[in-house]
Amino acid sequence: MRDVIIIGSGPAGYTAAIYAARAELAPLVIASSVEAGGELMKTTEVENFPGFPEGVMGPDLMVKMQEQAEKFGAEVVLDDVVAVELDGPVKRVVLGSGDTHEARSVIVATGSAYRHLGLTDEERLSGHGVSWCATCDGFFFRQKNIAVVGGGDSAMEEATFLTRFADKVTVIHRKDTLRASKIMQERAFANEKIEFAWNKEVVAIGGTDAVTGVTLRDTVDGSESELALDGLFIAIGNDPRVHLFHELELTSQGTIKVDGRSSKTSLPGVFAAGDVIDPTYRQAVTAAASGTVAALDAEHFLASLEDELHASVDAVLEPAN
Repeated sequence: MRDVIIIGSGPAGYTAAIYAARAELAPLVIASSVEAGGELMKTTEVENFPGFPEGVMGPDLMVKMQEQAEKFGAEVVLDDVVAVELDGPVKRVVLGSGDTHEARSVIVATGSAYRHLGLTDEERLSGHGVSWCATCDGFFFRQKNIAVVGGGDSAMEEATFLTRFADKVTVIHRKDTLRASKIMQERAFANEKIEFAWNKEVVAIGGTDAVTGVTLRDTVDGSESELALDGLFIAIGNDPRVHLFHELELTSQGTIKVDGRSSKTSLPGVFAAGDVIDPTYRQAVTAAASGTVAALDAEHFLASLEDELHASVDAVLEPAN
């Protein structure tokens, strides 16, 4: 029986592991067999994570976090969780290998997945002009022509942010009206650097080593056209990875619901951290901070169990009056 199992290995999961390990809870981190390290493993240079004034490669940052967690006693397993039983004092986590691990507490740090266009070259050019995070990568597109795919608040926010760097930002939307809130639309329409490609969808991404443009299909008449670009930002939403956690209460946005600023979920002994609880910020540093909260909450929960156990033992041993 373990004290804590951490499901997920991004900034939230590894930070939770660092704190839990330093508290001598010997956490088990289920890091995934193919996505260990989370979304930062697909990111090139990270310039906004504190402590790295020269920037750091996303994979390098995650490797360092893993090494730091292991240094203090965390055990990292490269496997996938296929089932969980979280309701009750003993939590069970079943892995793809068939192994079942039990713990008194669980931290869910499974993150979220950006929605993709599903195009052949989308993954190949990820980090080479294709991005899902303007805050992360916008700086690299100074004085460039780029495009944002999407029509919601996130797309308008990304497009507006990117005008700080790019010469021109084209918003590509498959309809002739936006889904974004009125205020976000007004900001985008008022920005002289933003243009709109209405009733268009991206059907191909061009470029050998870096993005050079996209092929657009008109959603009304089916005609195709080419748009030269230096970068493509995809902002069509993201999905929290919650498919395993049917026992937990979710928010209206599909994230795991937690109590206020804590990491406490609807089940005692189950905590959540990172993008799986955060539909708004989704930054590495906020995820790491959230992992800290989860580890501390788990530590306090386990201490309360010990206090209850000692109180029960004392009650049994106390002589009858």
